[in-house]
Amino acid sequence: MDKIEISEVYRAARVLKDVVRHPHLIAAPRITDRCQLYLKPENLQYTGSFKLRGAYYKISQLSDEEKARGVIACSAGNHAQGVAFGATHNGIRSLICLPEGAPLSKVEATKGYGAEVCLVPGVYDDAYRRAVELQKEHGYTFVHPFDDPLVIAGQGTIGLEILEEMPDVDAVIVPVGGGGLASGVAFAIKSLSPGVKVYGVQAEGAPSMAQSVADGKIERLDSVQTIADGIAVKEPGVNTFEMCSRWVDDIVTVTDDEIAAAILALIEQQKLVAEGAGAVAVAAAMFGKVPVDGKKVVALVSGGNIDVTILSRVITRGLTKSGRNCIVTVDLSDRPGQLAAVCGVIGSLGANIISVTHERTAGSKQINGCTLRIVMETRNEEHIEHIKQGLAQAGYTVL
Repeated sequence: MDKIEISEVYRAARVLKDVVRHPHLIAAPRITDRCQLYLKPENLQYTGSFKLRGAYYKISQLSDEEKARGVIACSAGNHAQGVAFGATHNGIRSLICLPEGAPLSKVEATKGYGAEVCLVPGVYDDAYRRAVELQKEHGYTFVHPFDDPLVIAGQGTIGLEILEEMPDVDAVIVPVGGGGLASGVAFAIKSLSPGVKVYGVQAEGAPSMAQSVADGKIERLDSVQTIADGIAVKEPGVNTFEMCSRWVDDIVTVTDDEIAAAILALIEQQKLVAEGAGAVAVAAAMFGKVPVDGKKVVALVSGGNIDVTILSRVITRGLTKSGRNCIVTVDLSDRPGQLAAVCGVIGSLGANIISVTHERTAGSKQINGCTLRIVMETRNEEHIEHIKQGLAQAGYTVL
């Protein structure tokens, strides 16, 4: 790869100084008591994501001839908006290839920043192949979302800002998709403060970089499946694989349920809206995926461009994961008063019933029986267990 010097990251910082926002760290003591957690809220960035940094810096370094031909990019959504913003800001034409399943909010926002959009069936990797084809056909300059030294340098400016604001930080947790963000942040931080730990986090359903680093070679996944669409990458880049292998201390994974719980925690505790990819670093801190107990830690909230329809479903998943929603199925005799009695027990134990489904089915263990499927609002997992014990003590069978 083209070697990146720390001077390139500083040069990017100068270019971006009056272009991007520089969100300050936010203390987040209520999200977890495992560590002293702080957030770097790049979801508050122009375009709603850190991607603006790398995309803008790359475009700013193009020659006049390259600018005249225009630029093309592929993206799950956030890089698209960064390229569109950067190109329009510099008076350059931009064409963006997005996966067909990209959230509608990201598609419309990309158009709103002045780009032409080409929707491609499949995931990010499919959009990438189409973008390469179009680049060769029309002579556009390709702005890679992560595997480009200038893009990586732009993302590395986040590392500079973290160290400037918190020079005594012990660890930084960074989302990982293709690896551009982790490469830039880890390189910048390790170049200036080698003792700071940098941990990468991927979605369990898209662990391409984690698997590649573990195997010591680039691996391509057959498929990816996660609510964190922004990091749903089948194969890491050549440059980013090399840099993550060298500079990132470890890469862990989090489940979709853990991501949903982190999104919910950010909304409730910090009044911040994060997309799935943006919340994975917080999820890793919340669920003890990285060894940071008692340490001063910065989790990077990389983006907040989440579709409102997806957000609704994610909140529901997050409530269930955190024990705030619960579904209990009770087997009981089908006779008058039973429904009221069961609801009375649950109400007396402090739960709020949302819905009840009464079924006379073969699911009951009794010939003259029925099942009740009760959806309720609860406080936490301990409260749920207390309710189940209360129903059992009252003589009801919880399936």
